[in-house]
Amino acid sequence: MKTNVKIYLCQLNFHVGDLDKNLEKIISTRKNVKKQGGDLCVFSELSITGYPPEDLVLRKSFIYAVEDIIDKLLALSKDGGPALIIGYPRNDNGKLKNSAALIDNGIISIVDKFHLPSYGVFDEARVFHSERVSGPIAFRGIRIGLMICEDMWFSDVSESLQESGAQILVVINGSPYDQNKEDERISVAVSRVIETNLPLIYVNQIGGQDELVFDGGSFALDNNSKLCLQNSLWKEEVNYIEIFNNNNNLIEISNFIINKISNGLESKYNAMVLGLRDYVIKNNFKGVLLGLSGGIDSALAAAIAVDALGSEKVRGIRMPSKYSSKGSLDDAEETGKLLNIRIDTINIEEINSVYSNNLEELFTGLANDLTEENIQSRIRGVILMAISNKFGDMLISTGNKSEISVGYTTIYGDMNGGFSALKDAYKTDVYELSKWRNSNYNDLFLGSNGPAIPINSIKKEPSAELNLNQKDQDSLPPYEILDEILKSIIEDEASLDSIIKLGHDRELVNRIYRLLLLSEYKRRQSAPGVKLTARSFGKERRYPITNAFLYDK
Repeated sequence: MKTNVKIYLCQLNFHVGDLDKNLEKIISTRKNVKKQGGDLCVFSELSITGYPPEDLVLRKSFIYAVEDIIDKLLALSKDGGPALIIGYPRNDNGKLKNSAALIDNGIISIVDKFHLPSYGVFDEARVFHSERVSGPIAFRGIRIGLMICEDMWFSDVSESLQESGAQILVVINGSPYDQNKEDERISVAVSRVIETNLPLIYVNQIGGQDELVFDGGSFALDNNSKLCLQNSLWKEEVNYIEIFNNNNNLIEISNFIINKISNGLESKYNAMVLGLRDYVIKNNFKGVLLGLSGGIDSALAAAIAVDALGSEKVRGIRMPSKYSSKGSLDDAEETGKLLNIRIDTINIEEINSVYSNNLEELFTGLANDLTEENIQSRIRGVILMAISNKFGDMLISTGNKSEISVGYTTIYGDMNGGFSALKDAYKTDVYELSKWRNSNYNDLFLGSNGPAIPINSIKKEPSAELNLNQKDQDSLPPYEILDEILKSIIEDEASLDSIIKLGHDRELVNRIYRLLLLSEYKRRQSAPGVKLTARSFGKERRYPITNAFLYDK
């Protein structure tokens, strides 16, 4: 019996709900692996359906279609190999399971996910069932301990598999990116290896799915926790390791491939590029458009869009009013030149005057305030949506996490859009990412190599330019202070007293916390956006809109 086994880590970009396309990708990959003499193709969690399928799995017709795919793969596998490890949702006597199957020569061996995550972006316990830890699977002289994503984050599943005779751990994953995950995954995997003295293979998917983006980074560790294989991040990639039994019946690994991986600002920027790209492509939009104010947010959003889609699929719209400075108009024009995108200009002053004149009688005796500022923003929102409707390009909104946190956005105005690349990037991140992009480039990008954001957009004081000589810091603290407070409240759930003890003004901290809670209704109506942090708005941070508990200690 063959004891040398060539295992391919198949890191692919699957499309939720497109079962035929996913099957085609699996079959094509298997065909290439067969040409190379491979024994086993390992795909990611729920690879047949794409991850996460959410409530699609509750539709009987969807599960029937998945079963049909499994039948096709079973028939295909009778050709002698390579075998497949596939993730899919399974109906087990009326109970839905998040399952993995090893399919080889017309035979299927099944394991079910034991730990079903119900935190952060995950909600699996609502739709799937869990009953027991499965045992190892015998495959060509090797006993494989097969785990599914969350099962690796607990020691009980791997220890049970080791005690049951597993010789190697294989983990299939749908693990979305956040800025902390890169180090956490490898650390947890090393813990499982140390506890079991077994080598471990980790296969993750890549690609954007709504607000989630998957970064790949599949890897393999030997039983001494040495990194034997490291797939790239942010792209489809298929690499292999070869394993064999030594004289002590322990698994050894050969064929070391270590690809360089990104981290920090590069990973954040890549996440936004890939997340936007897949959202546009998978939802069949022609391209994107956005309002270009000359500010840092719209400039960075435009650069991300061009890197994601190419300059020919991005369109900028300048919409000046009497409060727009010539410098801002020039900066927006320079953004267009740096990115080689089309820019149109529509002056909104006359439209704004019509609104003002028609409301003048109703507003008699009342001073100008945020109402008049918001009208301008909403005029711009209407114009952008009209262009989007007429030409079929998706509007992207340009608000960042700092502004969205404290409600420094206009609902039905600058919040308009189908997607927001900057939604989970704080304002200080926006500056750092802009500086990074002006000095860096990689093969994920479709834009030109070179500066992409005007220097003046980075250096000048931020302003919404909805009033005379307006600056963001007229109503907000400096963004360095604001972001430090917001990160403590949002990411750490820190008490207000603990934040004040760090040296922040008590009145300011209370004010920021109150603005954060009062702006929840706006965030519920905002566009989806790429998750970058461990506590993105939406699924991960769920506060009530109607909430009288506005202060904390």
